[in-house]
Amino acid sequence: MLRILVTVLTVVMIVGFVILVATFVIRLQPNAAQTPAPQPLLLPPEIPMPKDSLPLAFTRGPDWIAITTPDSILIYSLNGELQQTVAIRR
Repeated sequence: MLRILVTVLTVVMIVGFVILVATFVIRLQPNAAQTPAPQPLLLPPEIPMPKDSLPLAFTRGPDWIAITTPDSILIYSLNGELQQTVAIRR
């Protein structure tokens, strides 16, 4: 009797695991019809940097571009004009 019970429980556990994996596979598949196409990253063709500055990081906001240098953060408009310089204190 114990052998039958263990066999039935093993089969139920295997079937449950297969159903669980199938559910994850079905739910996590990307749906191409619902996924919007990525928008291109609009950048100016050239961004003028101050002389002897080394760019370390780049960030783009909805209407600005920020470039981090070792001693400042340079904020540009989307057409490449320098709008603001923020000094970094050490």
